[in-house]
Amino acid sequence: RMNLVAMATEPELQWVALWVRVRWAAVLVLLLSSAVVLLLPLAALQDQGQALLSGLAFLRALPRLPAQSTELSVTSRGLELLVLKGKAPPEVKLEARAALNQALEMKRQGKREKAHKLFLYALKMDPDYVDALNEFGIFSEEEKDILQADYLYSKALTISPHNEKALSNRGRTLPLVEEIDQRYFSIIDSKVKKVMAIPKGNSALRRVMEESYYHHIYHTVAIEGNTLTLSEIRHIIETRYAVPGKSLVEQNEVIGMHAALKYVNTTLVSRIGSVTIADILEIHRRVLGYADPVEAGRFRTTQVFVGHHIPPHPRDVEKQMRELVQWMNSEDAMGLHPVEFAALAHYKLVYIHPFVDGNGRTSRLLMNLILMQAGYPPITVRKEQRAEYYHVLEAANEGDVRPFIRFIAKCTETTLDMLLIATTEHSVALPEAGGSTAGCGQTIPVKT
Repeated sequence: RMNLVAMATEPELQWVALWVRVRWAAVLVLLLSSAVVLLLPLAALQDQGQALLSGLAFLRALPRLPAQSTELSVTSRGLELLVLKGKAPPEVKLEARAALNQALEMKRQGKREKAHKLFLYALKMDPDYVDALNEFGIFSEEEKDILQADYLYSKALTISPHNEKALSNRGRTLPLVEEIDQRYFSIIDSKVKKVMAIPKGNSALRRVMEESYYHHIYHTVAIEGNTLTLSEIRHIIETRYAVPGKSLVEQNEVIGMHAALKYVNTTLVSRIGSVTIADILEIHRRVLGYADPVEAGRFRTTQVFVGHHIPPHPRDVEKQMRELVQWMNSEDAMGLHPVEFAALAHYKLVYIHPFVDGNGRTSRLLMNLILMQAGYPPITVRKEQRAEYYHVLEAANEGDVRPFIRFIAKCTETTLDMLLIATTEHSVALPEAGGSTAGCGQTIPVKT
C-alpha cells in the first residue's frame, strides 16, 4: 500500500516543483523589465507614449473602406492604404543585371530555354530595365516572335523615349507588325463577308444569335465579379422574377445590361457617326440604373484609381469625354478598320473612367455599338479571358495599345467563327459558360 501511495504522489510533487520554478521565472522577468523601464530616459518614454497615442488616433480616423465594387477602382478616401507600383530598389536592380548577364551567356552557349527563363526573371525583378527589354526583344526576334519583340521595344521607349538601341530595334519591327495586323484584319473581313452572306431568315443563325445574347450578358457581368449562372440570367430576363437566395444587386446588374443592350440595338445602331455624350450617359444610366440609381448616368465627382492607372481628375472628365466623342465622330476615326476603331473607343473610355462604377460594361457596349454600325455582330469578351483582358489594358496604359487591339480582333474572329460553325450543316452549340477556354483560340482558316 505504501508503494502505491508513493507512486501516486511522486508525479504531483514534480508538478508542484515545476509550477514554483515557473512562477519564480515570471517574477524575475517582471523585475528585470521594471529595472529597464526605470533606466530609460523620461523623454524617450514620453515619445513612445505619444507615438502610440498618435497611431491609435490614426487608426480611429481611418475611413471604412466601401464594399468591394464590381469595377477595379477604389475612391480616393482609401488613398492612404493604396500601395502604388514603385521603382526597383538598388539591390534588386543588381540582381536583375546579374540575371541579364547570365541570360546573354546562356544565349551565347546556345542554351536558349535557360536564356528565356533568365530574361523573364530579370524583367520580373526590374520591369523597367531598358537593357533587358532590348535584349529580350532581340532574343524574341530570333525566335520569330515579332509581336512580342515589338511590344518589348515599345515598352523600352515608353521608359526611355530617346534610347538609340530601342529606336533602332522598333524601326525594324514596326513595319512588320503593321503588315501582320493588316493581314489579320483582312482575314476578319473575309469572315465578316461570309457571315453577312448568311440569309437573315436562317433558323440556325437566329437561334445562335439569341443564345449569344444571353452568353454576352453572362460574360460581361461575370468579368466584373457577378456570380449568377447562365441559366439564372436567362430566368431573370425571360420571367423578370428574382432568383431566390441570390444577391439582388447582381440580379439588378443583369436587368441593367439587358436594358442597355435593348437601347443600343433599337436607338443607336442606325445612327452612324453621331454618337454623343448624352448617348453614352444613357447607356450608363441603363447599365447601372437598377443597381445604383444615384450614380447611374452621371460622371463621377471623386478621384478613382484603377490598378496602377490613375484616371483623370473629376474636373477634367467632362472635357475629356467631349474630346472622345469628337474623335469618335471624326473622319480619322471612321477611316480606321472597324475593329481598331471599336477597340480604341473602348480603351479611351475606360482610360477616362468617367463613372464610379460600370465603366467596363459601358465601354464594351460602346465597342459593340461601333462594330454593329459597321455590320459586325456584337462580340463577347469571355470571363475566362479576364486576366488577359486586364493585362492588355494595362499594357495600353503603359503606352502600347496594339496588344489590346489584337485581343479585341481575336475576340471578333472567335465570334465570327462561332456564327459560321453554328450555321453549317453540322452545327454545334455555343461554348459552355464557365467552361474551358480551349476553344477560344481555334479559328477557321480563310483563303485570301
